[in-house]
Amino acid sequence: MGLSPATLRSLEKIVGKKYLTTQKEELLCHSYDATGQSFLPDAVIFPETREEVANIFKLASQKKIPIIPRGSGSGMTGGAIPVQGGVVLVTSRMNRIIEIDEENFIARVEPGVVVSKIHSACEARGLFYPPDPASSSVCTIGGNVGECAGGPRAVKYGVTRDYVLGLTAVIPSGEIIKTGVSTAKGVAGYDLTRLIVGSEGTLAVVTEVILKLLPKPRAVKTLAVFFDSMEKAAKTVSSVMKQAIIPRCVEYMDEASINLVREFLSFELPKTTRALLILELDGHEDQVEKEAEQIKGFCHRAGAIDLLVAADQAEAQKLWEARKALSPVLYKIAPNKINEDIVVPISKISEMVEITGNIQKESGLTVVSFGHAGDGNIHCNIMYDKKDKDQAKRAEKAVDDLFRATLELGGTITGEHGVGITKMKYLPSEIGSIELEIMKEIKKVFDPDSILNPGKIFS
Repeated sequence: MGLSPATLRSLEKIVGKKYLTTQKEELLCHSYDATGQSFLPDAVIFPETREEVANIFKLASQKKIPIIPRGSGSGMTGGAIPVQGGVVLVTSRMNRIIEIDEENFIARVEPGVVVSKIHSACEARGLFYPPDPASSSVCTIGGNVGECAGGPRAVKYGVTRDYVLGLTAVIPSGEIIKTGVSTAKGVAGYDLTRLIVGSEGTLAVVTEVILKLLPKPRAVKTLAVFFDSMEKAAKTVSSVMKQAIIPRCVEYMDEASINLVREFLSFELPKTTRALLILELDGHEDQVEKEAEQIKGFCHRAGAIDLLVAADQAEAQKLWEARKALSPVLYKIAPNKINEDIVVPISKISEMVEITGNIQKESGLTVVSFGHAGDGNIHCNIMYDKKDKDQAKRAEKAVDDLFRATLELGGTITGEHGVGITKMKYLPSEIGSIELEIMKEIKKVFDPDSILNPGKIFS
């Protein structure tokens, strides 16, 4: 659509000339996310305060300019891509940890703070912010709020929405709203906070987040468990979750995943290893030691061929580095991937593993599976070359088959990544027509002119 010189000058007045750009290089850098899809914006703007965000929206509302909020651009479904052009609003300058309140177990942070920095700041004070997406070293809390991010520790502690007590946000009219509370409880009125969390930047731009914190666990113990079949590992997960012990993480890697990250491991794998579970326990020292022994015994009885307990934090970190390295090293298999984050009931994990194996055979494409087995959240990566039309067609059918099977098992098409643009066509398969209309009407209340992150979620 293009922006007039007068509009660009007005935007410059809000943030200063230094923080508005139309340079081609900057536009390209902010045109894509982890999906690899790219749409060029008309401009990129870097506000520092909520007042600047509000003034940007007041102008955008008058001129009907699309505004696309963006954190670090690590999203997997195209949520931060400017599919209709407009202005990409980057939150990188809004990067302050405003307060960590040790007495009331809360933190106030701006949306551009990298999540790992929140972890470090809280843990230095004996506190704990549990959500830990694999991209925590680069992703921002604003993006986590927009997508309701999870991570390995979600099995015990829940996801982002479970730790967002309140928000300050700007709606498309340019008005600043405050939702939620800074207390442990609060049920006054509709829960607008939870409505905005997970809305993928389509209802409001968050400018401050009030996070609930917990005491930092005194002890953590990490175990690696090796199996000679993926089916056996999956059944073990389901059985472990029936016990009175709740690990804070239960991750799994299939054989293809293991082969990709061998170089990151500090130990030799048993030759017959076809699947790997990473279990992590936390709590008081005595409790963790006791639970680790119980888990070890249970896994051996369930058919594990070997088990390793990380000797110290460094060894545990090495194990987690291998798990977190999986997503980028997948490109050793093929130049492109479709990364789906399906969730099925825990009891259906082994069945889903079998289905993904069948999809691999039928498609002739490599399908690599890993993820948060403790809550049924499986990351299925379909590897292909998008320049090969036949492979692209087979990959699309593989996704269709994967989602169909997921829903038939009582699952959902996305547990963490959101809908964005990549899953829009599948949403009506999971959400009923009446419910979809309610959601669209909510969008209209917040954004009657559809200028905030248009073209996302709803086709």
